[in-house]
Amino acid sequence: METKNVSRKITGLFWLSLLAILVTLNGCDDDDDDELWGNWVELGAFEGLPRTDAVVFVIGDYAYVGTGYNGEEDERLRDFWRYDPQYDTWKEMASLPDEAPARNGAVAFAADGKGYVGTGFDDDENKLKDFWEFDPSEGENGSWTRIPDFPGSGRYAAVAFGINDKGYVGSGYDGNRLKDFYQYDPASGQWTQKTSIGGSKRRDAVAFVLNGKGYVFTGVDNSDYVTDAWVYDPDTDVWTELKEITSGTNDDESYDDDYSIVGSKGVAFTLNGLAYITTGGTGYAGNRTWEYDPSTDLWEEKSNFEGASRTDAVAFSINNQAFVATGNSSGYYFDDVWTFYPDEEQDDND
Repeated sequence: METKNVSRKITGLFWLSLLAILVTLNGCDDDDDDELWGNWVELGAFEGLPRTDAVVFVIGDYAYVGTGYNGEEDERLRDFWRYDPQYDTWKEMASLPDEAPARNGAVAFAADGKGYVGTGFDDDENKLKDFWEFDPSEGENGSWTRIPDFPGSGRYAAVAFGINDKGYVGSGYDGNRLKDFYQYDPASGQWTQKTSIGGSKRRDAVAFVLNGKGYVFTGVDNSDYVTDAWVYDPDTDVWTELKEITSGTNDDESYDDDYSIVGSKGVAFTLNGLAYITTGGTGYAGNRTWEYDPSTDLWEEKSNFEGASRTDAVAFSINNQAFVATGNSSGYYFDDVWTFYPDEEQDDND
């Protein structure tokens, strides 16, 4: 009798083991079916100090990265570096002048062949409104000239972008969350207040440009992560609301109910008529990546950012190649640089 019981136990264990193997195999098949696309490849490191909360603008075939914070108490940065994607090399350029406070949390945009940097906060956490123009053609390392101050309140964590050789700056934090919006025209050297961003006030949002229009997504208002999203038409000075970016808020059946794009301190870039948001997070450093199609106002999840999860990185695109660099997580400051190929399968050997 005891031998039969042992035999039954062995037979039962065999079938349980077989069932576990089949479940595992089915799970692997599901994972393969759900595999996300997009290949992240690490490049050579940023040559300046590791940093977070820096700015970037693109002029021609080069990106310019500067300012930020590298973890030294009460010390911000004013240096700038030019990136050449053709050779994956960096060159130090003219720093912001001594009369321009070192800063982080600033904004930047490019317009009419020049770069513009302003706002942010300095070593004493003063909220700034000064603005500076960078001319890459002046001298070997370019030069900086002060332009009229930003007309809104001094602030940090705003958004900025350039369209048709004009710059646009808005939202941010001056002690309160903001949604005001301004245009700078390099031809006249004048700022003009425009229609405020629709919906929520916000700080630490992302912005990008597609088809001559400016898009603003994500950010935080008080303790709430913003779910509304907006697109701006500079020809009409009108903001149009888009689908919200979190699950359970849209009746459209074509809308993926598993969206989880809300957050703050992420980055955005564009490639081939599509936009991407990555890193940032909701109370922690994240790595999820989402692709946006403006023709449908819909999102698709792509493979996770392959570097360490982070917030307050910089992102840019040059000649239809995208890059993400710098940032921080839990007191660690990064100087790594990554490029992204959205239509390739992730290769972990890169």
